[in-house]
Amino acid sequence: MARLMKRMGVEFESLEGVEEVLIRYPSRSIVIRKPEVSVMKVGGQQIFQVTGEVSEAPLEAPVEAPVEAPEFDEEAVEIVAEQSGATLEEAREALRLTGGDLAKAILNLKSQRKD
Repeated sequence: MARLMKRMGVEFESLEGVEEVLIRYPSRSIVIRKPEVSVMKVGGQQIFQVTGEVSEAPLEAPVEAPVEAPEFDEEAVEIVAEQSGATLEEAREALRLTGGDLAKAILNLKSQRKD
């Protein structure tokens, strides 16, 4: 079977030493611990198959979130709050988590309201 797949241009391999697989959504993440990861290569594409212990958690903050709490223009905070339907405090926090990016802050808050 392996020879037939190789003749058809399909390569299959297991990835060793993978400790964790993370699938990140805007407002939550799926973590797969103790994963077994296989890769199938077909026509220049890679297809990953992952099995393991699956858990889901809300996404609290991006890994690269700033340590210090930056100050934002109140007008920016009001715009984010108005466009997303959030409170001023939620808007400030969203701006902090996105490094001051108004569009990302609004989109993140809107996606949280849909969940």
